[in-house]
Formats: sequence, structure tokens, C-alpha cells
Amino acid sequence: MSTIDLTGYTVTDDFFGAPFVDHDGLMDEPAPHRYVHGGFEGTDTRFALRFPVDGSYRGRLYQPLEGANAGHEDVFAGALGSNIGGLSMTFRLGGYMVETNMGHIGDVMDPMAGPDPTIYGWRAAAESARFSKFVAAQILGSAPTYSYVFGGSGGARRSPLCLAYGGGVWDAAMPFMGDALDGEHGDFSRVKTVAAHFCSMFNVQRLLKDKIWDVIDSMLPGGSGDPFAGLDSHQREELATLYRLGYPRGDEFMLHQPMGQIWLWSSYAERLQKDHPEYWDAFWTKPGHVGFDSPQHVHGDLIHITTTVKRPVYAKEILQDPQFAGPECDQLRTMTGLFASMHNMWDIPLAVELENVPSGYLLGIGIKMLSGAAAGRQLYALQSGNKVFLCDGEGEAANLRFTGVQPGDEVELSNKAFLAYCYFYRHHSNAIEVDYSCLKVDGVPMYPQYVVPESSPFMSTCHTGRFEGKMMWIHHTHDASLWPSQGLGMLNNVKKERGDAWQDYFALRWTENAEHVPPSMAASPPGRHNTTWLIDYGPHIEQGLLDLAKWVEDGVRPDDTSFGYRDGKVTLAATAAERRGVQPVVTARANGAVRAEVKVGEPVTLTMYAEVPPGKGGIVTAKWDLDGSGAYPISHEVDGTQAAVEFTITHTFAAPGTYFATAYVESHTEGDTAATARRLPNLAAARVVVH
Repeated sequence: MSTIDLTGYTVTDDFFGAPFVDHDGLMDEPAPHRYVHGGFEGTDTRFALRFPVDGSYRGRLYQPLEGANAGHEDVFAGALGSNIGGLSMTFRLGGYMVETNMGHIGDVMDPMAGPDPTIYGWRAAAESARFSKFVAAQILGSAPTYSYVFGGSGGARRSPLCLAYGGGVWDAAMPFMGDALDGEHGDFSRVKTVAAHFCSMFNVQRLLKDKIWDVIDSMLPGGSGDPFAGLDSHQREELATLYRLGYPRGDEFMLHQPMGQIWLWSSYAERLQKDHPEYWDAFWTKPGHVGFDSPQHVHGDLIHITTTVKRPVYAKEILQDPQFAGPECDQLRTMTGLFASMHNMWDIPLAVELENVPSGYLLGIGIKMLSGAAAGRQLYALQSGNKVFLCDGEGEAANLRFTGVQPGDEVELSNKAFLAYCYFYRHHSNAIEVDYSCLKVDGVPMYPQYVVPESSPFMSTCHTGRFEGKMMWIHHTHDASLWPSQGLGMLNNVKKERGDAWQDYFALRWTENAEHVPPSMAASPPGRHNTTWLIDYGPHIEQGLLDLAKWVEDGVRPDDTSFGYRDGKVTLAATAAERRGVQPVVTARANGAVRAEVKVGEPVTLTMYAEVPPGKGGIVTAKWDLDGSGAYPISHEVDGTQAAVEFTITHTFAAPGTYFATAYVESHTEGDTAATARRLPNLAAARVVVH
């Protein structure tokens, strides 16, 4: 194996010192490759370069960007990245992989960069990519001809900035599940607070309590369609506002189990309170705020006590100890596995068990260490169960979590700030991430307003619709973190910048029935596996990257998805020919309708219909799940040549209950039934009530 010669490389961005390599060797997992790790002198920027050794290289660079705040350079080649293709996908697409920590280690700013959002937004990524091309020329025989940057969530926050301001490093970008924090080209000020509207979903969860199951049921296939039935006036108002702000209909179960949304609160809660104390006091003390005007809506949930630590808890304990095996800890286990894997924090206590935890609303609650080695450290609860709290925080607190905490240490347990945050969206309706017009009359906000805070510098600056190259934006219809309404910001911004020529630069593709995380990373509702209502969107990401390359390299523009938007709701066209894009369209019927009621032992006729958009291949999978297990044991024979299929089965249910007969379909753009990648899924369900 030849040694990499660094002497010929000169940095383009003089913020960065000379590159160094601290590891260069062959690795077998997750696919055989040559692994090069290093950074730039004088900075916290680190990179991981992974080159194929099997001759698959076809002159492409792929640079996935981590979600959330970033800070790690080993995500996409690990278990988390494998959920959306990972390193094997990169090699299948003829590329090598570049990862970077985006200029900071964990959640701590680079001391030299300070709060400069341009370093964390694109400059660290750009210099790492430039250096990778220099190394690729030595290892692979030639530098890449084409370069692509992509990422989801926080990675979709930063990848458009890379394309706009990266100095020609990349030819195209593919953000998926991005935000609508769009602004003017060249505005490098820090972006304003991200996702102030998340607090609306927390408030609905808090106010509805067990009534949330009625709301969930009403919006599932064959439900009443009236989520407001049985709610009091305040509950109705908050739920209606949530929908108008863009929350995805049909995804109400995620209100019951928030995931990345609560991480955002934990990551900036302390700074919000310190930098903008006026709101947190006014909420409880001044007219125009629920805490003062209508304390009955919050005081029943208020917790503010001092208690003690029973023990710090590691992720593996939560995942393996039978103490946490019950359904009351489902979401605690799910979130623990997700965050431990994402940040490789298996050897750091991410959670703490407390003595004397009162009943009440515990999501988002603050835990402040009052004594011991960690005194003064402030963390916030992502989830809890059995008096155990999984927590995160900001800066060094996020890196340490409960390191140094001992049994008997005193803590303050308080949700006073989080209860105020539940109504934060009302008082920051000049934020730009979603349409807050429902909170205004003639443009005048209904509630007292406060300065919209700046977000973390890791979230960088506003997007711009002015960029060279190509951008394909992929958004999901059932994303409870980046709501469907968020998918319109960049489209509108590119139209503003490019006018009638916008299609030369931008394409928008919707993925139906996909959440922010793959089903394997989310909990399931009682009695129904989440794979019967959510799809794995990983194949759509790989297909998108392939289509993006065809656009850049061959001039073949990908088809947009046709959609409508009203009252915060995105609606996709009903047929594949109208909808376009690439995903198959599926419907399911029971006795000819979306809901059937039968007796035990009475046959019910189940019909699935599926079609692919014109010119997008054929159906390669068609199967049924009838009991909610997610096993899909009933399959129909398909050969990949049919662009539309219709299948009917008859089934009898042996026990009373409510069943969702789910039709699951996969298509492939070449109709390859043997393909192991790019099998594009979609599903639909019909409700069968058995008496």
C-alpha cells in the first residue's frame, strides 16, 4: 500500500493549517476499503476518507453530512449510516466517501473558529473535500470528475450551503428532510432559532394525555377523520394550530413519542434562557401569557423539586436490563439506542436514575447537578421511564452527560422552563421556518412577541436559492421533525432567485409514508408494527443520488413530484401519472372501501392496486400484512415488467378486534426483481373491524 504524499497540497481556505493523516490502513467493515483519517493543523476539523479497493470507482466523490449539530466524522460508515445505504451504497454508485465533523468535536466549538457559522456550515466540509480529491488522485489514480454532497435533517441544513458557498467544490447537492430557513444570498449571520414550532407538538401531547389515542385513531385509515371529537376547547385550539403550522396528518402517533424534536430543546434550552430571560419570566408573570392568564393549563404539570441521584446509567443497561423491558420504557429504549449509536457514546453514562420522582409531565424536564464533581452541569430529559432520565445538553455538558455523577449527589428537577416552552411558538411567530399566519391578523401577531433567538452556530446561516450546479430536494410526507410544510422553502427561494429558469437548478421529490428516521429506529404503536404504516426511505435516497448524477453528468432532469399545499397540508396527486416522481402509488380496500365491518369468520375481500409513474420501471414486490406484525407473509407473484398491478385476496379473521390490512409494494426503475438495492417502497392500509 503506497504512502500518501502530503507535501504537494496547499489549503485553499487559509483558516485551516496544513493537513495531517493520523491513520491510513485497510478495513473490512462495513465493506472492504482503505481508510484515511486526519485533520488540519490548528483546528478541530477532522475528516475520514474511505476509498474502494474493488475497482468500483467511477470518478465520483460522495460527501454525506451528519444530522443534528454534527461534530463526528464516522457516522455514515457505521451502523447508523447503513440505514440509508452507508458505505456500500457509495461504492455501488461508483464513488468514494468523505466525512467530516464539520469543524468541531462533539458539541464544543473550535476555539479558533469560535461562533463563526461559516466554518461549521460549509468551510470545514469544503477543505476536507478538496483534500480528499488530492488524496484520491494518489490512491485511485485520478481525482473525482464529479462531486456530490448530501445529508438529512441537520445535514440537509448544511448541504445547500455547501453548494451555494463551497467555491465550486461540489457539482450538486441532495438535501433530504431539510428546513425552510431561507434568506438572502451572502447573509452570513447566524440562522434564527430552528423549529420554534416543535413546542406546539409537545404542548398537544401534554394537554391530550390519554386522549391522544383517540386523535391517532381518528386519523388512521378508516378512522372518523375528526381528531377534535371529545376534546375541550383549549385542546382543540392547540391541536388545530399544530395542523395549521404544518404537522403531517396521519402521523399523530409520533406526537406520543417525539424523537429528534426533543433533542433540539435539550441542545439549546440553557442558552435560550440565559440569552433571552425576558420571555421565561413573563410567561408566568404578565398578561397575554398562558402561565399568568390561564394557570390551570400548566400548574397541574408543574414540577420543581430537589432530589438525589440513585445511580448513573449507561446505554447498554437500558437496552439489556429486564427492568426496562416493559412497554412503558419502549421510547426510552428506542431513544437510548439511537443516541448512543449516533454519537458512539456507549462508555459515557447518558442517563441517571433519581430518587423520589413525582408523577407529572417529565418530557423536557431540566436536571441540574447541585453537588458533587458535576455540580452546576445542566441537562434536559429526552425521555424517561422507571425514574430513569435519558438526557442531553449544550456544549461540554452534551459531551459529558452524567460523567462524574455519583449516588447521593443532589439535583434540581424542574420543568418550569419546558412548560413555558410549550407555548413559545405563540410568542415568536416572526420566526421564518414555517407559516405562522394562523397566529396573526392582518400581519399583526395575536400574542406578545419577543426577539427570535439565534440558533447554535453549528446550524450555520440561512439557505439561499442562488447557487450553481444542481439540487434535488427530497422531503417526506410523514416527517414529524421536518414537517411537510418545511419542504417548500427552498423551492420558493430558487424560484425567487432564478424565475422561470428554476427547473434548470432545482427538483423537488416527495416520499410518501416516510418518517424522519427509518422504522427500525422508531418505536411501534401498541398492536401494530411501524413497518405497516411507515416505509424505509433508504432506497429512495440511493435512487435520488443516482438520478442526481444522471442530471449532472448526462443532462437528464429528474421528474418532480406533483403536489398541492393548503392549511399547512401537503397533498400528493392521486395517480402515478399525475404524481410523477419515482415512487409507486398504492391503494388498499376492504370490501371495496377503506373500512369494512365484519363478523368473526366472515370473509372479507381485500384488494391492492399499485402503479409506478410513467417510464419508472415495474413492480417487483407485492405483499400483505393482515395482523399488524409487519411480517407480510402473503405475497403475489410479479416479474418486474408490469407498471400497474391489481391483486385480490379473501381472508377471514378468527378473533374480534381492529385490523389494518396493509398492502406493501416495491418498484424498481429497471424492473429487476433480483435487485438488492433501490427497491422503492410504498404502502397503504384498509381498516377491518371484526365483531
